[in-house]
Amino acid sequence: MKVAILDLNNNVTNRGIGYIKKLVESYGDALSYDVFDVRHKNEIPGLDYDIYISSGGPGSPYDYTGGWDTKYFELIGNLWQYNRRDEMRRFSTKPKFVFFICHSFQLACLHFKIGTVSERLHGQSFGTFPCYRTPVGARDKYLKLLDNPFWIADFRDWQVVNTDENIIKEKDFKILAHEPIQKNGESRSIMAVRFSGTMFGTQFHPEADAEGMSAYFSDPIRRETVVKNFGEKRYNQMILDLNDADKIQRTFKTLLPAFIDDALSFL
Repeated sequence: MKVAILDLNNNVTNRGIGYIKKLVESYGDALSYDVFDVRHKNEIPGLDYDIYISSGGPGSPYDYTGGWDTKYFELIGNLWQYNRRDEMRRFSTKPKFVFFICHSFQLACLHFKIGTVSERLHGQSFGTFPCYRTPVGARDKYLKLLDNPFWIADFRDWQVVNTDENIIKEKDFKILAHEPIQKNGESRSIMAVRFSGTMFGTQFHPEADAEGMSAYFSDPIRRETVVKNFGEKRYNQMILDLNDADKIQRTFKTLLPAFIDDALSFL
């Protein structure tokens, strides 16, 4: 199968794309991939791929500098229509599998008008946190492989809140997970949505390799930066969570692999 990796990092150095590449490469000859620099070079794939993994990225989900958004949203619409037609044919051809991560998840929620995409009132969510499945999420074929709560790597300034129940019912979207209830009165963010049988999205980073992140944040300069911005307690908890095999690493080894395995079942 052919994988399109959509890089929405806008030429900002990141580790997420490397983690996604490493995961895809772990499948050997079963998968090949190409990377598309969406926001910086305005690169958008066509419909000749089987799997689309759209990354996180910095900044506002309303920043469309360079005009890449028109083609990106058009791609989402075309993938949706392709799968809808294919489902009517009962998958007479291979469906297109799509996974939206963080920034891409916010864009997908904007496209489908699933709720309000707004800036967090009390600053950035940064670190490792428990994530709570909804009753629907507990039955989802991917999330049921994880505990409740399961643990996530979450780095964001924006959130999706205030879902439109009419749209959700009309399109049969499934809200699968929420962040913890916020003690500061912040609205509780949606953390995972199943848009269809083959289109899935998370606000958090399932590609986050806990082992690699632990080494990355253990660098003294990076440690100092995190402690300065978020406090020593947050930093120490993050390192503990990254080194616990049942937390971030379990999510890393479970969620995206389940998605890819699902797509490969159509070979």
